[in-house]
Amino acid sequence: MHLIVLENEPSSLRGGQELSLFEVCRGLSQRGHTISLLYLKEGNLLKQYQEFCAQVVNISSYMLDRSTINQTFNFFTDILKISRGKNSVVYSNRYHDVFFGYILALFKNIPFVCHLRLPPPDGFGRPHTIGLNGVKQFITISNQTKLDWIKSGFKAEKIDVVYNAINSEVFKPTANFSLLRKEWNISKDIQVISYVGRLDKEKGLETLIKAFALLIKSGNNSKLLIAGKPLSTEPEYKNSLEQLATNLGVEKSVSFLGHVTDTPSLYQVSDITVLPSTWPEPFGRTIIESMACGTPALASRIGGIPEILTGEFQAGLFEPGNERDLSNTINKIINWRERDPELDQRCRAHVLSNFDQEKMIDSIEKIIMKIVKE
Repeated sequence: MHLIVLENEPSSLRGGQELSLFEVCRGLSQRGHTISLLYLKEGNLLKQYQEFCAQVVNISSYMLDRSTINQTFNFFTDILKISRGKNSVVYSNRYHDVFFGYILALFKNIPFVCHLRLPPPDGFGRPHTIGLNGVKQFITISNQTKLDWIKSGFKAEKIDVVYNAINSEVFKPTANFSLLRKEWNISKDIQVISYVGRLDKEKGLETLIKAFALLIKSGNNSKLLIAGKPLSTEPEYKNSLEQLATNLGVEKSVSFLGHVTDTPSLYQVSDITVLPSTWPEPFGRTIIESMACGTPALASRIGGIPEILTGEFQAGLFEPGNERDLSNTINKIINWRERDPELDQRCRAHVLSNFDQEKMIDSIEKIIMKIVKE
């Protein structure tokens, strides 16, 4: 099989969407499939893609602006650059790029598959409608996201669900928790709450900081570590979060770490992690990253998140935007090291059982191979 992959920016700095695509492509390459990567903007994963891709092509744009002759010329020139191989298929990582994917698939006379990693927008206009109608099969990352797309008018039989997964050899518990705490310069008596992800409004970080302030006021000896940065270069939102921490009197206990490369270490040093999203998060990759490291995860009861925190882990769900509910949920779980010291093992077992990376690649491989053979 030859997979022609459409990506915006191959980067580990943007979020789980780009990381998940990279893991899928690398996994399929290791199984003997040919990968060609098309991208718009260079990112820090590009060199790693080049190690296993047969072709890496920088595309000028995935959109067609017919009012500009040069842009129209570049659009079709980019399509001609791409080589078709045996059993080729176009594979888009975003619905935003479906028009280019559809035209490419049409020119090469090959099928088109699109991974729906986000909920549908409020409405579709041309040329997205044209591109989406040309998709042979969709893949979503949660049942809730599938339902959202069905409500937007897409047929259920054209949408398969494959949960995201992570490399459990990278995300695993620390061998020495006490030593790790020393390396982070955090004393044993402090309980660490962490957040890993983008610093964007939809992530609900105001709720987390307000809930943390309630904990501090109740006498809890805790520290909040916030890792990540905004997708935009504008610092206003981060500044507003820092100001909120100051206004609530907890600025000395809240640390903004910026982008953290070694996220497993942050998960391992933490007592719990929190994903306080206020938008319908399609999956929530950081939840399974944390749990694979043996650290319980708390998250908003929204989008596809309840499909991850199932069984006993439903106790980690809280109402989005409700800082008091989040504070109470933290209080119930944060002392797990004393009350339930085997919880870390159950967290990891839950991820290994339900979100195994090889199973994810198996499922995606079967879906695409079926489309190629039809």
